[in-house]
Amino acid sequence: MIDLNADLGEGFGRWTLTDDDALLSVVTSANVACSFHAGDPSVMRRVCDLAAERGVRIGAQVSYRDLAGFGRRAMDVPPDELAAETAYQIGALRVFAQAAGAEVAYVKPHGALYNRTVHDTEQAAAVVEGVRLAGGALSVLGLPGSELLAAAEGAGLTAVPEAFADRAYTPAGTLVSRRETNAVVTDEELVVRRALAFAVDGAVEAVDGTTVVVTARSLCVHGDTPGAARIAARVRAALEAAGIEVGAFA
Repeated sequence: MIDLNADLGEGFGRWTLTDDDALLSVVTSANVACSFHAGDPSVMRRVCDLAAERGVRIGAQVSYRDLAGFGRRAMDVPPDELAAETAYQIGALRVFAQAAGAEVAYVKPHGALYNRTVHDTEQAAAVVEGVRLAGGALSVLGLPGSELLAAAEGAGLTAVPEAFADRAYTPAGTLVSRRETNAVVTDEELVVRRALAFAVDGAVEAVDGTTVVVTARSLCVHGDTPGAARIAARVRAALEAAGIEVGAFA
């Protein structure tokens, strides 16, 4: 069984980006923006209501405080401040999840914070401390072999490795920087093939043509990718056609 997650609630006020309604009909876990890189109270509430109605697990997509840069700019945040801001975002989302009759089940960093916690032990530990500060036995979603997942395991939390069907990989098994032109995979057929490769073979082709082993419990399709809902639906159909059960990890 494998989980299918997507970034949702990435709008603000009158501005919308992700097709939350369509994606929530396909994915099994929703990474909901908690207003630091995108999202606002009304958006968060609506996504939680829809997710709860459709039985989709709700996760807090925490970020650096970078609304203007969509959380994708490198920032240096002191560990104690980052822990507090992580807890703050989880707490804000938890209000709306509980009001919808659900719970926040897991935490996933976004953008620059996600990539920073792959190698930065201090920032990874700060995120995990924020999760613990927020309370509850929340799972932590991150890149396989990352400092984030190591910190989560060390804190007694469930560490969930994920793979990205629509992102390019380096030979080291990390994500290609979005500053590179080939960072995002937009060919739908290729996204589907890569999703199957992750789920069946536990591997993916890196940008240099080598094969990288990636053991994942969850697959991500970015909600802000053009045609994301259609791509996610094709990925899920292909997984199920291959005999792979699609279900939430949390």
